[in-house]
Amino acid sequence: MFPLAERPDLAPLLGTFHGGWPEFMYGDRVAPLYYDIAQTAFAQYVLVAPDPDEPTRAAAAAYSVPYTPPPVLPVGGWDAVVVAAISDRAAGRRGTQVSALEIMVQPDLRGRGLAAVVLDAMRRNAARLGHDTLVAPVRPNGKSDPFEPMSTYAFRTREDGLPVDPWLRVHVRAGARIEAVAPRSMLIAGTLAEWREWTGLPFDRPGPVRVPRALAPVHCDPDQDSAVYVEPNVWVRHSLNQR
Repeated sequence: MFPLAERPDLAPLLGTFHGGWPEFMYGDRVAPLYYDIAQTAFAQYVLVAPDPDEPTRAAAAAYSVPYTPPPVLPVGGWDAVVVAAISDRAAGRRGTQVSALEIMVQPDLRGRGLAAVVLDAMRRNAARLGHDTLVAPVRPNGKSDPFEPMSTYAFRTREDGLPVDPWLRVHVRAGARIEAVAPRSMLIAGTLAEWREWTGLPFDRPGPVRVPRALAPVHCDPDQDSAVYVEPNVWVRHSLNQR
């Protein structure tokens, strides 16, 4: 994998991932603060792996960002990291800690262990840039029941002691420690028309709505013409000076 700062010619390949995220997640209002400038302002922290069999696309990519961490991991998770990183940049500060934001593998290449390879590349890149810690507000997308509290799912393990969630297993196998739940890692609010477009569901009754690939229920309020999704993530911490 190459840092985009060293291979800016690979930037167009970052637009070749399709279907990796549920459509409603593109409704997060904080994400553009990072993605609109990631390829220039944070190019050292964006990694791209060209697909050797299909040169017009990337096989995998990884986004991370330096930020100044608060005393404790923020309950705001993903959104909080982005806001902190952008605030650091506006103030002329270089963040002391790195947070992973996204790892992408082409759908037809999944199941081959590439996620672990990409995570290792992200760890090595952060260490190369002088950081000793990598954290991640992990989206444990193996969670199928939106009504199960993340506080119980995040710490469920298999017989071998590893997490039941595939993404959390990747991190733990790489040496990470599961630290806490970020209960409002991402907040997505939209009109009922927007949620109908994002999901194909009617959103015509008040109360919690089960949405495919959502980690928690979406709360629908027809009287106010709005629905709100508060996504919980799981904080993990990698110490980069221990292997």
